[in-house]
Amino acid sequence: MTPCAPRHRKLVFRLSKYQLDFWPPAAKMAAMTQRLFSDHLLLTLDADEQAMVTKVRALCRDVFGPQAATVAQRDVFAWDTFRTLAREGIVATAFPREYGGTDARQVLRIRIIEELGRVCSTSASMITGTDLSARAVVAGASPALRAELLPKLCAGEIQTAFALTEAGAGSDVRGLASVARRDGDHYVLNGGKKFITRATTADWLMVIARMEQGDGFIGLLVARDAPGVHISAEVGKLGWFGVPISTLAFTDVRVPATHRLGEEGDGFALAQDALLRARIGHAAMALGRAIGAVEIAATYACDRSTFGKPLGEHQGVQWMLADMVTQIEASRALVFAAAQKYDRGDTDTAMFASMAKLHATDLCMKVVTDALQLTGGRGYLTDFPLERFFRDAKLNQIGEGASEVHKSVIGRDVARRAAIAERNPCLRDGPLTEY
Repeated sequence: MTPCAPRHRKLVFRLSKYQLDFWPPAAKMAAMTQRLFSDHLLLTLDADEQAMVTKVRALCRDVFGPQAATVAQRDVFAWDTFRTLAREGIVATAFPREYGGTDARQVLRIRIIEELGRVCSTSASMITGTDLSARAVVAGASPALRAELLPKLCAGEIQTAFALTEAGAGSDVRGLASVARRDGDHYVLNGGKKFITRATTADWLMVIARMEQGDGFIGLLVARDAPGVHISAEVGKLGWFGVPISTLAFTDVRVPATHRLGEEGDGFALAQDALLRARIGHAAMALGRAIGAVEIAATYACDRSTFGKPLGEHQGVQWMLADMVTQIEASRALVFAAAQKYDRGDTDTAMFASMAKLHATDLCMKVVTDALQLTGGRGYLTDFPLERFFRDAKLNQIGEGASEVHKSVIGRDVARRAAIAERNPCLRDGPLTEY
């Protein structure tokens, strides 16, 4: 490859604390010693946690990144990816130590998910999905059931699927129509679920249903091969290949009372707890993908020349990149704050999780779109990573509560708190309508 002209041998522009150097490609590879995005200044990990991040980063470089395009060719469960995540102890971060897990802090898990999301949505979604589908077992199963299932889940020997969404109820959990009634030492389950990830590969289905009597909800752990359980063929979708979805139907399915999660009436709380962790995970995955998109776009700007100079020397491109990295770092601060609040058990964790999920996923969609625009026709090719990033980004805005739902949740909370909060000192006493 012909080296750049001398005047282009080293062209530097700065984006906040970032520095991109335009080198001849061979020299550029030799000179790169740092990543475009470093660990966020708000995130503090101990030595063991940092070692896990380092391991995940190496796996992304050597395994998940190079294999991502192949995994994304067909929407079948990516068993090799899942087995690697389990073998390397990454799946185990979602489970308690007494069952073979590492009981990782949420701040570590979002760094893991961010690293995975940077190269492969499939691997990242397997970590968020494991947490989502197994969380109710960790939180609500009997000691005997936990002892039976959690070591196997931790090792990746079995899987669970989170069965919440229905045709008429997604984000609105209170709209569920699936119903369970008590019959002696069993519950009888009827209804259906839609858009269920891992339904065809899971050994157990974590089902949230309405109690036949009363307004309460119940969590039930249902064996996928139980009589009356029907699992549809895998349903085609736009992106997120490697973790297919299916539809479930339950017809007079008898579930032992010993497989109830929590008490009768705890189903809503169990679902919300799982969704809370998953929303922070979605935010981290979206940030990882946005980071990957900027890395790809910035590298392209180094390699591509237009009108006699590198693409990255054009002010319009520099401004696009500046907006991308600035917004990503701001969003990372919000996501890390949500994770820290979760670890501390703060009362406003759910609100911060909604804000983090809303901001990070919407930002990811914009960043990936702009990165694809910057790379032009190449970005639109199916063998270029940004096409896959673009398709995968959309689901983060939809899954675990659409952006519009989280806006409503946040806005409603702001209005509620404003009604009782201390007034701004600039205001005089009395109703504002009297101004």
